[in-house]
Formats: sequence, C-alpha cells, structure tokens
Amino acid sequence: MNPVDPVDEEAARLYRAKVWGGADRTLWRPQVDGTVGTRLRELADWAESSGHGEGPLDIYGDGLVEDLERRVAEELGLPAAVFFPTGTMAQQVALRCWAGRTGSPVVALHPLAHPEVHESGAFGAVSGLRTVHPTDAPRLPTAEEVRDHPEPFGTLMLELPLRDAGFVLPSWEELTAVVEAARERDAVVHFDGARLWECTTHFGRPLAEIAGLADSVYLSFYKSLGGHSGAVLAGPEDVMAEARVWRHRYGGQVFQQYPAALSALRGLDEELPRLPSYVAHARVVADAVREALTEADTGWFRVRPETPHTHQFQVWLPYDAERLTAAALAQTEATGTVLFRRWFTPGAGGPPGVAVTELTVAGPGLEWTPEDVKAAVREFLSRLG
Repeated sequence: MNPVDPVDEEAARLYRAKVWGGADRTLWRPQVDGTVGTRLRELADWAESSGHGEGPLDIYGDGLVEDLERRVAEELGLPAAVFFPTGTMAQQVALRCWAGRTGSPVVALHPLAHPEVHESGAFGAVSGLRTVHPTDAPRLPTAEEVRDHPEPFGTLMLELPLRDAGFVLPSWEELTAVVEAARERDAVVHFDGARLWECTTHFGRPLAEIAGLADSVYLSFYKSLGGHSGAVLAGPEDVMAEARVWRHRYGGQVFQQYPAALSALRGLDEELPRLPSYVAHARVVADAVREALTEADTGWFRVRPETPHTHQFQVWLPYDAERLTAAALAQTEATGTVLFRRWFTPGAGGPPGVAVTELTVAGPGLEWTPEDVKAAVREFLSRLG
C-alpha cells in the first residue's frame, strides 16, 4: 500500500481506514473497521445463533424494533422507549416535547455539549430552541451554577459523560445535587446519555438508578455497544407517545431498520455486560500511557482525565495534529499495531500548539499489558524525530 496525496482528504481517510482496519493489534475495533461483507456476515451469524434469524422483517418500527424498545425500557427501568435513526433527531424531539410542556424553549446545557459543537446549530435552526450555558468550565455544571443561573430555562440537559471535555463525569453526589437544583427551578432534566451505558462503574450504581434521575434519557447504540446506527429515547409513556408523532414529522419513520435493531440487540447481549471490564482496563492503559510519556520526557502532555471515568479518555501532546496522525499511521504500517489514530487541533479554549486524540479500550484492548502499552507509546514517539 502506498500513501496517497495528502491534498485528497477523502482518499487519505479511506487509506487510513484501510491501514488501521487491517491492523493485527488494536485497543478497539470501531465500526468503520472492516468491510461490508465481513460486517454483514457477522450480523447474520449472530441473528441465527440468537434465534432471530427466522423472525419477520420489521415494517415502520414494528417487530424487532419494538422488541428493542421494550428491552431498553427494561434495562433503564423507564416506562417506555422509542427507537430513532439518529441521536440528533432523538434529542431534538425530546427537547421539543419538553418545551411544549414547560412553556419554555430555553435549554440549559454545556457549551461543549454535542448539540452545541457538532450539530450546526440544529436546536435553533430546526426546533426553535434556545440554549444557555450555566458554566464553560471543562466539566458538568455544579448545583450552585444551575441554581444561580440568572436566566430562566425549561430543561436542563446533561451530557453524561461530557465527551469533548475528556469523557468526564461528576460524582454521584454532584449529579444528584445538580438534578435537585434543576427541580428547585421547576426545570425538566434530560440526559444526553449517548454513552450512558458505560457510566455505571464511575457512579457505582446500576443503569436504571442513573437513568431514573432524569425525566428523559437518550442513548446511542453505536457509541458504546458497537451497533451499526440508531439511538433510543426513553421516558414517560405520554412523552414517548408524542415523540413517536414528532419522529414521523422529522422524517425518522424509516420503512425497515432490522439491521440496526439487530446490531443493537447484539450489543445489549454481548457488549453491555463487558463495559465495566473495559472501563477498568482503560485505567490501566491510561496509567501506562502517562508513565511512558513521563519517561520519554516529551515536555508538556496531558492524559485527561488522569483516571478515566469511562472506557475512553483523551491524550494531549505539544505537536502538530497532522504530524501526530502521520506518526500513528506510520506505526501501524510498520508494526501492524494501532495505538493512536487521528489527532485534532482543539477548538476555542484549547492551549495553542498542541493536539488531542481519544483512546478507547474495548475487547481487543483487554489483552494489552502495561508494558505492551508503554512499548507502543515509545515506538510511536520514535517516529516524531
């Protein structure tokens, strides 16, 4: 395989995906790794082994999709759940429903929350919602910040974990206090829980107890559970009934979704029980990365948070993002091992002259010892010159 012209970013992306997807050793295998045929065969094999292979196909959200909705509602201990093709749509609908009930289109959330950073102003452009920010610190807001915010709001939205701040979570005591502060203001609480599945270890509470703090919860099927796509919104029966109406209006009443529903059910069966082990080993990996970077005397660096709250965390280094990405790619080309993947220049508020990447530890990463990690870090650094 020969490197491509870096000017052609799409070709470069496909080349990176091919190299990283074909690696012999990695900390995790994201859904973009592999081929269409491989992924379809894996899903078909699981459908047969799990008893779903001879089941009927879904039509407009019945069958397998309804099975998935019931399963998730049970996992979360909430009355009802609704499947959506995307999390962006699910949260638009949730907050629109709550705005109608509270009489307020104002949503309090963090400026690093996904809708503010990654959705092109969708709340205001599509749903007529307006956002306010109780804090801009790289963490979830405190109870005092929620309680003392000078502007009224109808819904408090908490992203758990807050991905762009380093997949960070509050303590259980801090979370319950924030929820209580919102209640004191007669505000609804919605959890942007795209990755809520993996929060049980940090909070030391079962998923249903965590979800039970909120009035509604959104979760993703591909971010933690390895699904193909799709999301779920869960909450009270009447709100979920209205959410189904808005899902249709937003174009989310898809004719057939059995591949996404099947992959989500597989994730619930296979990945959900393993997430605590991924979180525990992510802490081992983070310690080893920190030790290797300290021993290498690279100067300034950050592993954020120092002890991962989930099975994902950030690494910051004082180099150009393109240079670091090139080194990561070269390492895999030469050794067949993936440690880091893409690096990025942080947005507003990040320190100048540095780049950040995210590390995820899943099933393949459980085989890595601390010395394996440190050796991979040293090999990566050797490619920076």
